[in-house]
Amino acid sequence: MSVRLGTDKDTGVAIVTLDRPARLNAIDLATVRELKDTWQQLRFDDDVRAVVLTGSGQRAFSTGLDRDAVVPQPGSPFMQDDPLLTVGPKANDLWKPVVAAVEGMACGGAFYLLGECEFIVAGADAVFFDPHTAYGMVSAYESVLLAQRMPYGEAARLMLMGTAERISARRAHEVGFVSELTDTGAALSAAVACATVIAGYPPAGVQGTVRALWSAKEAARTMGFAQAPHLISLGNLPSEEQTRLFTTRSAARPRVR
Repeated sequence: MSVRLGTDKDTGVAIVTLDRPARLNAIDLATVRELKDTWQQLRFDDDVRAVVLTGSGQRAFSTGLDRDAVVPQPGSPFMQDDPLLTVGPKANDLWKPVVAAVEGMACGGAFYLLGECEFIVAGADAVFFDPHTAYGMVSAYESVLLAQRMPYGEAARLMLMGTAERISARRAHEVGFVSELTDTGAALSAAVACATVIAGYPPAGVQGTVRALWSAKEAARTMGFAQAPHLISLGNLPSEEQTRLFTTRSAARPRVR
């Protein structure tokens, strides 16, 4: 199993953990299925009133889609399959509040998950970046989600700088992407503390508030997502060229700001 689910019936808080630390919690197709099943399970568990999403270990929350994952694509240019579109709680119609606890790296496809959480708590050593442009790929869905969660210029810089630069937890907190900054290793406990408070409130009012908050962003997100497949088809390099860029990437350490 690559996703762990723990629930505390006394507090009403569930903890969902991406559990592939050897792969930096990268998401393969089995993890996609397990995440979908987990969100569905939580929809029907009335004892759970708030959720915390985190990654196993200290090195990474998640580095997005596992590069070894093979995603078959239809031959038609009008159809495109992206397994990460279905990994988030909102995509699975879960309207219980989800708080993210981030330690280490969060990049690329991890933003599909973070973009569907209510807010993010990060340890001091957390860093955020998106490698797409460095490898000849369009950052489409990730860009739409992050443009709704931080100032446009910050989102643009994060997406366009690729692997050359990472945003520190401190900077992410300054621009409002991260709501709380903790000591390294303390993000999970702080996120659970927040979730415990929220879980103590009447659930109908909480879930209605989550739905209202999401509705404020949903129209723009839907329009952005509608453009994404065409932009990816037009802008992505062929897969073999992406692989060449990945395998010949610079060994220089990225700047952290």
